[in-house]
Amino acid sequence: MNKLTLFGSMLLVSQLVTAQSFDPIRELRRFNVVWESPSLNSLGSMPVGNGDIGMNIWVEENGDLQFYLSKTDAWSENAQLLKLGKVRIRLTPNPFIKGNSFHQELDLENGEIRIKGGSAGDPVEIVIRADANHPLAEVVIQSGRPLAAEVLLEPWRMVPRIMSNPDELPAVYGMQQAKGEPVIIDPDSILPASAGRLTWFHRNRRSIWADNLKLQALGDLTGSLTDPLLGRIFGAAIEGSGMQAESALKLRSISNSRKFTLLIYPLTTTSKTLAEWQKSLDTQISEIGKTVPETRIRNHRKWWTDFWTRSYIFISADQEGPAKSAETVTRGYILQRYMNACSGRGASPIKFNGSIFTVDTYNRSVRKGFDADFRLWGGPYWFQNTRLPYWSMLQAGDFEMMAPLFRMYMDALPLRKAATKKYYNHDGAFYPETMYFWGTYTNDNYGRNREGMPDGLTQNTYIRYYWTGGLELSEMMIDYYRFTRRTGFARDTLIPFVTGILGFFDQHWPRDIEGKILFTPAQALETYQTAVDPTPDIAGLMSITRQMLAFPDSLVGKDLKKRWKLLLAAIPEIPLRKIGEESVIAPARNSARLANIENPELYAVFPFRIFGTYELFLDLAIRTYENRRHTMNIGWQHSAIQAACLGLADEATALVIDKFSHSDPECRFPAFWGPNYDWSPDQDHGTVAMIALQRMLVQWDGDEVIRFPAWPKEWKVEFRLAGPGGAVEE
Repeated sequence: MNKLTLFGSMLLVSQLVTAQSFDPIRELRRFNVVWESPSLNSLGSMPVGNGDIGMNIWVEENGDLQFYLSKTDAWSENAQLLKLGKVRIRLTPNPFIKGNSFHQELDLENGEIRIKGGSAGDPVEIVIRADANHPLAEVVIQSGRPLAAEVLLEPWRMVPRIMSNPDELPAVYGMQQAKGEPVIIDPDSILPASAGRLTWFHRNRRSIWADNLKLQALGDLTGSLTDPLLGRIFGAAIEGSGMQAESALKLRSISNSRKFTLLIYPLTTTSKTLAEWQKSLDTQISEIGKTVPETRIRNHRKWWTDFWTRSYIFISADQEGPAKSAETVTRGYILQRYMNACSGRGASPIKFNGSIFTVDTYNRSVRKGFDADFRLWGGPYWFQNTRLPYWSMLQAGDFEMMAPLFRMYMDALPLRKAATKKYYNHDGAFYPETMYFWGTYTNDNYGRNREGMPDGLTQNTYIRYYWTGGLELSEMMIDYYRFTRRTGFARDTLIPFVTGILGFFDQHWPRDIEGKILFTPAQALETYQTAVDPTPDIAGLMSITRQMLAFPDSLVGKDLKKRWKLLLAAIPEIPLRKIGEESVIAPARNSARLANIENPELYAVFPFRIFGTYELFLDLAIRTYENRRHTMNIGWQHSAIQAACLGLADEATALVIDKFSHSDPECRFPAFWGPNYDWSPDQDHGTVAMIALQRMLVQWDGDEVIRFPAWPKEWKVEFRLAGPGGAVEE
């Protein structure tokens, strides 16, 4: 046992009270978000979700309850992730008028929002949830005296619209059209009302997919692959107990009542006809109705209880200053994990630039005046940004939430293999840093004007040779397998994916006179756009190859191991450079064209664990960290994680406190971070702090666990985190 491991074990005993006496749910209740006044507008919304369906909830000063409804797979014909719609609920007499009491609370324990108001003698309570086990959102209104209720749809995509404002065009990032063709936003459709139900939908009657593939010299694949956008229909139906449709956009209570239950049924399908979608919707509603509501709600709450008890971090301190920062960090960690849970179990991975909780910008100071579909950087996925929520899920044991990320990249593997063969005439697979969910570059990044450019070469130089994401996802998959020991995942996902990635890196570059891979042309992330032997790629290739060679022959096979042993021998050493008389890790053997604000050299610390608290060269890595070029601590910047991985307790603590202390000043909910480099709520900012905090507590080297490698002496902690081999660290 090394010194750090021994120290961690001693600290574990001294800082934890007996596990039997600790109740995480009791502690969790202290961190419910409570507002004692209505909000001004949607920037004052509070999120609730079930992993696929999301709602931004707020009550305005006029007393109306409003919410945006969203879903993770509501992809338009332009590959833009749209809202499903907006709903307003109005009660008469209005319990939330000025002068009455008001209380809105995020009930973390149950994954619900509770709103209370009215006068002392006539209390009203509204409970809002997205059912954890069903494709259903629910609003339950209970009152001390009978009320009238109205439910109004407030659609904004009602006619075709040309998106012409240059400030809004980033919402469809990458959609540069040939010959200056306009970007058109197609309208939704509202079905005629039927009894007590309102129904609306968006149907993709066209798609950018085929043109996107043809632009990238992959048009021959359109005959063998399925267009993921064309025919996609997403929408919802709303039903209200004791309510009838007054129009296609309005439900009204039949008579005054003390209780109303509003049920919202979102649905996304790829259907040939609208009738098919409607039939699927009717079936969905019927199936949900077979479960007794009380049983359904009880199971919903059990899901959230299980979620909160399987993993947690609660920090405290004796002195006032550390106690205050401990509470800030605990709250930030809890709320960001809640955000992950609200959007992490859908058909598509979490969007880093707002998740499913974007709101309109009518009252923003920047990018003002746009609807709730707006987000900077649009619909594509950047791996640099997308990965961070998923690293935070690993140690939290939220393994089911990692599945959408793995699925998206695995679904794209056949296309990426075909692209590799087309562009470079060899086997394997590479993934673009920025890509649509089906696996191609955006039109704009790839470039419409191909004159004089070979197939595969992007006009965008920030991502031209940036293929590190495939290596990092391989690292994440290996850790996922290390933690879960799911052999089916290793066989069906991990090994096929890693084989494709390692095959590409093995075959793509020439060898030098010593038989080592010569990485050129290459780049070091987006920051050094000309590089020879970039450290992120070398570190990633080294880490993954070593770990895959440690897998049993029965799982990997001797032929692959033989190939990977040769590959490992061909990987060059991590580049170093001198600062004065001392060595530090270099971003590459040679690098030029500085263009962004990353620290590529520290990829050898995180995400690739070549150097860290468990290595002999810790001093080298710490010197590198101390001499890093970029020290910012917002958004996806991950100095906090690297400080934790290097055992720098004071540095990591200060950075995590700073991260969790800065949410979007224009948003009311404290875990709506941003906009930072991207958009609010920024899913990178909070998850970087989560990952850093987890690695301040627990790190691992293979199956060896190191506890408290970077924990400050002034903080006490109760925690439960996942570890290798299914172990629980607490």
